[in-house]
Amino acid sequence: MRLVIGNKNYSTWSLRPWMLLDAFHVSFDEQLVSLNAERLSNRLSEFSDTARVPVLQDEGLSVWDSLAICEYLNDNYLAGQGWPEGKSDKAIARAICAEMHAGLSAMRNEMPMNVRASRYVELSAAAQADLQRVDAIWSEHARPDSHGDLRLFGKFSIADCFFAPVVMRCACYQPELSAAAQAYADSMRQHPSLQKWIADALSETEVIDEDEAGIDR
Repeated sequence: MRLVIGNKNYSTWSLRPWMLLDAFHVSFDEQLVSLNAERLSNRLSEFSDTARVPVLQDEGLSVWDSLAICEYLNDNYLAGQGWPEGKSDKAIARAICAEMHAGLSAMRNEMPMNVRASRYVELSAAAQADLQRVDAIWSEHARPDSHGDLRLFGKFSIADCFFAPVVMRCACYQPELSAAAQAYADSMRQHPSLQKWIADALSETEVIDEDEAGIDR
């Protein structure tokens, strides 16, 4: 199995399935592709018709799109453990992942993930509303797991993977969060898989200018 991803400093979509694989100790090979704009589509079209990452390649099958990859892994490698237990929690987890996947675009555009940086950005009203929505999701659904760590629905799942890039955005831009949401973000940032990703991102040197938003603190 091979997962094709972009730069760990910037690639939010890549982080999601990578974290799921690592957290559940599924063996895979990683192929990192530069997201530098020059001839980017040509480089990425080698792996999928969408010319985007991530792409999972497994047993002759290529799966693109981070949510589709996570669902594939859940079905074929995780015995269904990728989603929370319980009908209600599972349904809500899927709903908030879809919301994160398809929406909250102002926040995502104005706060690009930049693991190496500590920045300040002046957010639009739309981005602030998106951030308030994330705060509400974290505040409502974060619960201690069996080790006392805060996870959405009380057990690490695809939902946490989908919001991990927002955790890293908040670490970079340090927006004001409620106490409950900040506690979840702080707890998630210490997850061993996310710590691995952070360490790898800090070792990268490539700079993507369009993702260097805001000003240094």
